[in-house]
Amino acid sequence: MASDKISDDNNELVRLSKLMGERGLCSRREADEYIQNGWVKVDGQIINTLGTKVSRSVKIQLLKEAQVLQNSLVTVILNKPIGYVSAQPEKGYLPAIQLLTSDRIYKSDTKENDFLKFSPRDLDHLAVVGRLDIDSQGLLLFTQDGRLAKKLIGQDSEVEKEYLVRVKGILSQEQLNLLNFGLSLDEEKLKPAKVEWLNKDQLRFVLKEGKKRQVRRMCELVNLEVLGLKRVRIGNLMLSDLPEGQWRFLSHQEVSNI
Repeated sequence: MASDKISDDNNELVRLSKLMGERGLCSRREADEYIQNGWVKVDGQIINTLGTKVSRSVKIQLLKEAQVLQNSLVTVILNKPIGYVSAQPEKGYLPAIQLLTSDRIYKSDTKENDFLKFSPRDLDHLAVVGRLDIDSQGLLLFTQDGRLAKKLIGQDSEVEKEYLVRVKGILSQEQLNLLNFGLSLDEEKLKPAKVEWLNKDQLRFVLKEGKKRQVRRMCELVNLEVLGLKRVRIGNLMLSDLPEGQWRFLSHQEVSNI
């Protein structure tokens, strides 16, 4: 059944696709696809009209076809080397996605990911989630899943990202306190971070946001020179023993636990 409005008298109206995105059911682009295919129910009624506005209090249900499609979405983890850009290629450099080849799949001792057999088609429409600059290395995610992207890099994301940062310079306790909370970038106060010394020249950064070159710029503000930067964790997902330049598929369980 088609509809262009489902509401009650005490609630503002919002586009169904926007509300689905806000609730983390899927991305807005995916929502439009599901709606157009008739795979979405609102308060028990199938909605297949793009642009339909609904009350924020409605119950939204994805039909089996949408759920099957979501379960087939691919996410991969790559240990990005220095010298590769995360997304759009820069002159003279290669995008990291070109490392996702069959000869670079990590062959671990466990067989937990054997259910995913590699095919180049599996990697269609992958998007970077949380970039690493060209001079940084470590954990880089690519996904087809809009829900995961929103969870990790959405405006309200609270997912931690952990970095090991080798630095040069002198850092006072006052400056260390500023790294934890008190700095601003782009005229905006940064969220509280967790920054601590690991040894005499290496810091551990844990952030819940990801402004462009944030760690490097934070260090510049306290007169530290960054000599090396490696991301080792996003949420509950660790880089672990994945060799540099290699990648693997994530299981559905790993994705849901991030």
